[in-house]
Amino acid sequence: MSFWELVIIAVVALLVLGPERLPGAIRSVSGFVRSIKQFGQQMQAELNDELRVQELHDKLKQAEEKGLLNLTTEEMQAMTELRQAAADVTSPYAKSSTTEPQTTAADAVPPLPSVTPDPVVTDDKNHKS
Repeated sequence: MSFWELVIIAVVALLVLGPERLPGAIRSVSGFVRSIKQFGQQMQAELNDELRVQELHDKLKQAEEKGLLNLTTEEMQAMTELRQAAADVTSPYAKSSTTEPQTTAADAVPPLPSVTPDPVVTDDKNHKS
């Protein structure tokens, strides 16, 4: 948009909304534009992550087809990244004690708590007949 187009839009907005409501409308529009930009950035980041995961998956398939022998440098890097990602996923669940053996991903998932229903307590004094 050119400068004069912005000036015309500002004058029309001032005439339609008035000087009292114009600042609030500007804040609303700027907040809306900001949220749209953030949404776009989040979608772009998620898409990049998904494309990277797909690329790693393809390289892993190629490595498995070769029987994990005579791998290219790209396939080796993909394997290293996958190992690091697996370690990053399981490390928050690792136990703090150094005397215990290293946990695996299956061992790292905490058990679900048992759920017992609370007894229903009624107070007959407060009920009216």
